[in-house]
Amino acid sequence: MSTSAARPRKPAAPPRAKKDTVSAVSPATAASAAPLAVSSFGGAARIPVPINEPVRSYAPGSSERKELKARLAQMADERIDIPLVIGGREVRTGRTMTAVMPHEHRHVLADWHMADAKDIAQAIDAARAAHRDWSRWSLADRAAVFLRAAELLATTWRATVNSATMLGQSKTAFQAEIDSACELIDFWRFNPWFAQELYEEQPRSDHSMWNALEYRALEGFVYAVTPFNFTSIGGNLPTAPAIMGNTVVWKPASTAMLSAHYIMKVLEAAGLPPGVINFVSGDAAAISSQVIGHRDFAGLHFTGSTAVFNSIWKQVGGNVAAYRSYPRIVGETGGKDFIVAHASADPAALAVAIARGGFEYQGQKCSAASRVYVPQSLWPEVRDRVAAIIGEIAVGDVTDFRNFMGAVIDKKAFTKISEYIADAKHNARIIAGGGTNGEQGYFVEPTLVETRDPGYRLLCEEIFGPVVTAHVYPDARFAETLAIVDRTSPYALTGAIFATERAAARQAMSALRDAAGNFYINDKPTGAVVGQQPFGGARGSGTNDKAGSKLNLTRWVSARAIKETFNPPTDYAYPFMSEA
Repeated sequence: MSTSAARPRKPAAPPRAKKDTVSAVSPATAASAAPLAVSSFGGAARIPVPINEPVRSYAPGSSERKELKARLAQMADERIDIPLVIGGREVRTGRTMTAVMPHEHRHVLADWHMADAKDIAQAIDAARAAHRDWSRWSLADRAAVFLRAAELLATTWRATVNSATMLGQSKTAFQAEIDSACELIDFWRFNPWFAQELYEEQPRSDHSMWNALEYRALEGFVYAVTPFNFTSIGGNLPTAPAIMGNTVVWKPASTAMLSAHYIMKVLEAAGLPPGVINFVSGDAAAISSQVIGHRDFAGLHFTGSTAVFNSIWKQVGGNVAAYRSYPRIVGETGGKDFIVAHASADPAALAVAIARGGFEYQGQKCSAASRVYVPQSLWPEVRDRVAAIIGEIAVGDVTDFRNFMGAVIDKKAFTKISEYIADAKHNARIIAGGGTNGEQGYFVEPTLVETRDPGYRLLCEEIFGPVVTAHVYPDARFAETLAIVDRTSPYALTGAIFATERAAARQAMSALRDAAGNFYINDKPTGAVVGQQPFGGARGSGTNDKAGSKLNLTRWVSARAIKETFNPPTDYAYPFMSEA
């Protein structure tokens, strides 16, 4: 714990965009495709048809590049104060930790306040109190808050949230753009649409009765635990349940406090009522223990490590008799994501997939490729191509747009990844990369490792860094290699097959059917898009509830079946009871 003697500076308001960019949908398309939602104004409201937010290029000379560069410089010069937000009130406990730049870890960006048991109890109470009103708002009224948040993020807040992600989580401009801007905008536009689709799913009725399903919020509150590596996950995990009428206690990762703070600011600017989402930061184990021990704990929306998820699930199981209802447990956890190449694969496409899939955002994506299986006939060319790419990749300060990679998130991650690289130097072969330097920032070079042992630990254990390990197999053992891929890892998040022969792709799809919740053919195993590739995996990778789809939203409602009979019988007897 550390405190600063300097007076914290309040964050500057985001600069007003010179021109708001709005994706248009024709009225005819909207009218024909959009389902209806009852609004508080009476009549019917139509939730706008969502389309995926276009990715801005930030090319030299572009207006968005100029705006982002200016906001980065402004925010890097600030040291802001990040309070808890409980029942709409900012709470400053005086017990603070610092948020730093991973690529310049002596540079403090913010001081954030830590919650104690009293604060956590107040956050729970605030969520319970807000539930009574929020859960009875119409879907149209709740959706309006998040649709407005999406538009604010797409326009006036875009540079601020992207800058917070770049500075606080060491993402490049492109990686921040596809995450903290586009994906989060998509979540806030698509989830209301998916919710309306769910509400429209109703049972059959006839002239004698009217049957209905009411999609109620869960009875209690939801606990959202979010990771450092995706700002969009930080924004989606608390808001997806909220869209369905739930209220939330949100604990963001301590290494993503800057972007999490600005997400709350966007939601507040969009009109989110007090207490719907309560922002608490501090000791993760202490917060989780108190929240999960409460009688009204109704659900967990989690992204993080498998070990932490397992421990939470065990605690929930131990408390199950004390809960008002059985809690919904939704989690996306670890991954040991793979690329398998068939002898018919295109070596150039495979090499780019390894480099992008394994090294973008320093390999700190749940979906990042970390193990690849390449036939002997292709390996020399693929090896040399990947090594050449590694030789060109620049690693450094993400505010220098020439860099392809930034720093890993913190000292703990840097030490862990460095230890894996040291192991590879002694027990495998490092083809390219392998350098580390933590003096100024937590920098790890993109690293390609080769091993002949399919059971080598770097092929089995989650590293969460820019280290890709390749196993070279005899061309004739493709089927055998697929079986190795399936049984090597306890995870089942993402995977890919590269093959130009369709029969080989079909063979891999069948053999690896349960090895990945998101499976790619001739593409890297990263980059799922909301509404296009719903995301999630099974086995040790989570509950596979598919964020970015209607499937996830079904977990945050408790359906009530309602039957209304128009002309009820007045005689208890049935016709079969008559003698004649």
